[in-house]
Amino acid sequence: MTTLILVVDDEPDLETLIQQKFRHKIRDGALGFIFARDGLEALSSLESNKNVDLVITDINMPRMDGLTLLEKLQKSEQEVSTVVVSAYGDMGNIRTAMNRGAFDFLTKPIDFADFEATIAKTIRHLHILRDARKKQTEAERAHATLSRYFSPNLAERLTGENENIDLGGQRREIATLFTDIDSFTSLVETLEPDVLGPLLNDYLTGMTDIVFSHEGTVAKIVGDALHVLFGAPGEQLDHASRAVSCALELDNFAEALRSRWRKKGVLLGATRVGVHAGLAMVGNFGGGRFFDYTAYGDTINIAARLEAANKELGTRICVSAALAKKAAEFYGRPVGDLLLQGRSDVLRAFEPQLKEQHDSPATKSYSEAFAKMEAADASAVAAFATHVGQYSDDQLASFHLKRLLNGATGARIALGK
Repeated sequence: MTTLILVVDDEPDLETLIQQKFRHKIRDGALGFIFARDGLEALSSLESNKNVDLVITDINMPRMDGLTLLEKLQKSEQEVSTVVVSAYGDMGNIRTAMNRGAFDFLTKPIDFADFEATIAKTIRHLHILRDARKKQTEAERAHATLSRYFSPNLAERLTGENENIDLGGQRREIATLFTDIDSFTSLVETLEPDVLGPLLNDYLTGMTDIVFSHEGTVAKIVGDALHVLFGAPGEQLDHASRAVSCALELDNFAEALRSRWRKKGVLLGATRVGVHAGLAMVGNFGGGRFFDYTAYGDTINIAARLEAANKELGTRICVSAALAKKAAEFYGRPVGDLLLQGRSDVLRAFEPQLKEQHDSPATKSYSEAFAKMEAADASAVAAFATHVGQYSDDQLASFHLKRLLNGATGARIALGK
């Protein structure tokens, strides 16, 4: 690729000397030269030749001197490197030129060995600068793309030169979270677009902001539903704890949003959340044309079924015992041993709580009733009846009471029956 150099000087013999000195490089296509007699002519040449790489300009010239030209170039959008030529010892002008963006300087009379070395050095600098700008542009584009899926901090890591995070398929330990709004499809059919748009944008913006604050990865958004990963693509040793904290904050936000929209006459359903931890196959499975970072495996299916189980159980968040065991300082009350649809083995599930909720009299009352039910103690019915009488809004306790009244015993719950 030819490096095009604009030489700005009013000495009549300079053009001939340069053409002679660099004739081999000009013939080989390594260098190309164009010439101007002053700053005004130089600006005109730059307007006509957008591919000029380097400007070598004298300082003292008629009409527009070199320092003024440098000032103009500094304000222009055209990216060129500049070298200034000045009389020997004229350090005042050279200092001014450097302050106006000149990369280097030459002194008169011109020593062509120094002239050639300065050109070579400036071209190397130019290539380094352009390569850095190219990498920065590519990184910014990648960051913009990845920010759609990942937290800002994680997106920066993924686009960093020193990070070695494999986006290809790999099996790894993760925590995964699913959310869904109850009866949202039915609600959509009753809402006008000017109401649905702000509602859904308000909801998804708030939900994804919370996910990103916990450095989770939004694998998919389908309508109102979110699929979130923790521990992928970047390793997070505390992925289970992050998932629990995120689920609780999502629930708090969703309930507050429901209250706000209820005042506007929109009866938004509760957001259900299911969370599980285990091995999964994670990676970019979008084929050659699309970026689709997601996860597959039994761990993902269980989390999705836990989300759906909330509807029958009366809970809003349901997490597996596997997740609860991995999370640091987990607080929650037992839901039961769930036999999820499509599965033959039972799974102990919990409803996560904040510490103050876990230490409350309501949780103590529920836990005592649950322990009796788990032990197949006949007094469990009375215990749950007393609890529901005191805490009538406890839908999970009401679910257990109904089961017991219908003849069920123990903590094993076959869902969808």
